[in-house]
Amino acid sequence: MKFNRQIEDLKIYEAGKPIELVVREFGIEPKDIIKMASNENPYGVSPKVSKVVAENSDKIYLYPDDSMYSLKEGLSREFNVDSDEIIIGAGSDQVLEFITRAILNENSTVLQNSVTFAMYSIYSKQLGAKIVTTDSIKHNLDEFRELAKEHNPEIIFICTPNNPTGDVIERDELYSFLDEMSRDTLVVVDGAYMEYAKARSDKYAVEPSDLISRYENVIYLGTFSKAYGLGGMRVGYGIAQKEIIRNLYKIRPPFNITTLSLLSATEALKDREFVDRSIESNFMEMDRFKEFAKDNGLEYIDSYTNFITILLPENISSTYIADALLKNGIIIRDLKGYGLNAIRITVGKDYENSRFFETCKPLL
Repeated sequence: MKFNRQIEDLKIYEAGKPIELVVREFGIEPKDIIKMASNENPYGVSPKVSKVVAENSDKIYLYPDDSMYSLKEGLSREFNVDSDEIIIGAGSDQVLEFITRAILNENSTVLQNSVTFAMYSIYSKQLGAKIVTTDSIKHNLDEFRELAKEHNPEIIFICTPNNPTGDVIERDELYSFLDEMSRDTLVVVDGAYMEYAKARSDKYAVEPSDLISRYENVIYLGTFSKAYGLGGMRVGYGIAQKEIIRNLYKIRPPFNITTLSLLSATEALKDREFVDRSIESNFMEMDRFKEFAKDNGLEYIDSYTNFITILLPENISSTYIADALLKNGIIIRDLKGYGLNAIRITVGKDYENSRFFETCKPLL
């Protein structure tokens, strides 16, 4: 059997290890496992969402409203954009797939940061595109400018705040960069963690309505998987000018999110108090990670997300730390696959973070 040659050397995306795998491999009881690897919201989901799911569980045999009217209207109000400037995906990564399939081919070039969300390059390589990356770990827009001039890419991926590092780009700096980009290049601004960055400072806040009113060649991506706590429901969205959205709809399959996902995301938008409370608790707990790093002589990347990346010295392997913690029922993310001797930890609840500190300190 023959497969497309574009996927011959393609690495499989490694998601954070599930609790079930740790139970099977190490015989640890589920109640004794804490998951700090996938940047889920440790505070769960709004009670309003739980209620609407329970009340509509008898509707799972029905296809969802394929127009996604209620959710798009909710997003339209939330971001002050038209509903036909929105496309919904099964997570924002499905919208990424729509984007790459609509634009890229074997003659295309993609520009992205050296360390960033792996699905940008995975989707692009599936279509035979050439990947050009910066040298810097954090986003350096001067590097992006030079590489854009040299390679004239079809797509540029900007992740702010960035996953897996947590760094962020100031809004005015981003706009200055976008002003210089060719209108023939689509710039994807991935704001999966934007709710967290906005809470820290308005200077990092990128508003989709402002972005797409300024730039006809930009699409903003958002998700319900992080601040809204709907990782298991898989709902994301893209916001762009109507021509971009209209073309992406040609790629979208019917009923691409579930009936309960649609209801959950629509209801989640109505509970801003839950989101704000989750974000406030996140940054209070993150301060403890910064103190832990300082107390143990470790460097960290200042984070504008719900996770923190701790850089390890050469004599301490990130894989050793991650594996040792896993055997103790603590799941974190080893960043060796990104070329970093570092670990990424989702900020958890108070008791989860305390257990991480207590277990990790002797390993150092």
